[in-house]
Amino acid sequence: MITKTIKPLIGLTMTWDDTAGGTYALRQNYCACVTQAGGVPLLLPYGVGDVAGYGACLDGLIVTGGDFDIDPSLFGAKARHERVKTQPNRTDFEMAMTKELLARDKPVLGICGGMQLVNVIHGGTLIQDIATTHEGALNHELPNPPEQVSHRVRIEGDTLLHRIVGKKEVRVNSSHHQAVDKVGEQLRISARADDGIIEAIESLRYRFCLGVQWHPEYRVDDSDVLLFEELVRVAGEG
Repeated sequence: MITKTIKPLIGLTMTWDDTAGGTYALRQNYCACVTQAGGVPLLLPYGVGDVAGYGACLDGLIVTGGDFDIDPSLFGAKARHERVKTQPNRTDFEMAMTKELLARDKPVLGICGGMQLVNVIHGGTLIQDIATTHEGALNHELPNPPEQVSHRVRIEGDTLLHRIVGKKEVRVNSSHHQAVDKVGEQLRISARADDGIIEAIESLRYRFCLGVQWHPEYRVDDSDVLLFEELVRVAGEG
């Protein structure tokens, strides 16, 4: 049984590897960022039937990134790009968990694929492959290590993201081939890359529901840690 802690308890979703009988995995830097921000990380095994129990115990949620895509049928697409690869069990669980936390108005941070999931939950759509459908776009799937800066992101004023980082632009890493297309209901764009690709979205309804397309757990910009600190701070408000 999960017991409450004095520090905010932050759930983190994990990726799934079908080899070796099935293995959960999550990079340690996600947990380190939560711990350093003053929270307690809790890794969440998939189990749609456990969602309500998790929701009652957790103070916040991070939907992490991964090397997979959301099934295009979930956002109404009739065609499926050849590069799309899915993890249905993970997506089902992450959607259920995100909806549960938002229903309780507990803070949610979506990272990379997690941002895309937040958008789809709100009725938005995705670009299935930036490189082959958006001529002239930046290379958002760079081979350089995620500890290195890839490009800059311009932040919209008077947004939650701007209030958190206190900047109009930040430097980010980039390792995604998909992106938000049509923004979901009750969401707004809070940042874009120089090529117009949406790099951050946020809720107009909930206290804290923020999605970023980059991976702040690598802390390539000094503003990255602020995202985790704000998540934990809001989570601690109850």
